[in-house]
Amino acid sequence: MKALVWNAAEVMDFEECERPALLAGEVLIDVETVGICGSEIEGYLGHNSLRIPPLVMGHEFCGRIAEVSPGIDDLQPGQKVVVNPLLFCGHCDRCLKGLTQLCDQRKIIGIHRSGAFAETVAVPRSAVVPVPETISSFRASLAEPLACSLRATRRALLNHSLANVVVFGAGGIGLLCAMTARILGASRVMIVDTNAERLRIAQQVGIDAVANPREQAVEEKARAVFGTKGIDVVIDAAGFQPTREAAVKLLNPGGTLMNIGLGIDGTNLPINHTIRSEIEILGSFCYTRQDFHDAVELLVSGRITEQGWTEIRPLSEGGNAFADLVGGRVNVGKIFLQP
Repeated sequence: MKALVWNAAEVMDFEECERPALLAGEVLIDVETVGICGSEIEGYLGHNSLRIPPLVMGHEFCGRIAEVSPGIDDLQPGQKVVVNPLLFCGHCDRCLKGLTQLCDQRKIIGIHRSGAFAETVAVPRSAVVPVPETISSFRASLAEPLACSLRATRRALLNHSLANVVVFGAGGIGLLCAMTARILGASRVMIVDTNAERLRIAQQVGIDAVANPREQAVEEKARAVFGTKGIDVVIDAAGFQPTREAAVKLLNPGGTLMNIGLGIDGTNLPINHTIRSEIEILGSFCYTRQDFHDAVELLVSGRITEQGWTEIRPLSEGGNAFADLVGGRVNVGKIFLQP
């Protein structure tokens, strides 16, 4: 079979690989669509110690069952499915508390084992989630990033009814957080980014307002958009010093800063200001099974779609897609690859 293999920093090769073996308790899936995740760009650049080349990445995908191992009788060849790539042990303290995304032994398909940048991928039965034929493979492939965004946004809005929300970053996660915020009852949502084309797309898919720090002070634009009510929630889907610092300064007293962007690690923040203003600072990583289930439901119902902010390329051109993403030559929120 053909696969897109990450062989070294900034080296992606489309090459012939062995078809994965079908092991006990596993399912073979013929991949129809797979999305490129922002974390995979960091891996491509060699900035992620968890990803070790040679590796077939890819964890946002939809496909059809090709074969099931003996003893699996609730899935059939030809069935359309998505895959929850987060694997957990089920018996550590975090798993027993329901925090399976924080499992001591967590593994992720496409990081710790071969993923879906290939014609066929092998996954555990526990990771397989059937979806109806009525949903396109492109839309279904958004289940994983939407689950991430849904968890972060739901937690950020927990203590704020009819919240005014600012999202930093108009990439895939930022757009999905903004869309989810509206579904969860936000009053108004503004996206901040320095890419004018991405901001245009954000407006096109129905986000209330956008701001470009290169053209206007974000604080000034926020006053024009939100008025005296101010901002209750900031979701940082970028994760850099300027965005995190700006987020703290933008928030109302009692507001919530949700960090989902993994841009940098060390960050200087005005902690005394957050103390005096009782600003809540949260982080969100991955999702639970419930979050993933709810994300699939939102996609199947059509409340969130891929239309207007995604792009499709052949898997054979995946290396160029990564190079374009790194070089800033991509303005859409998500690139799908098709084997």
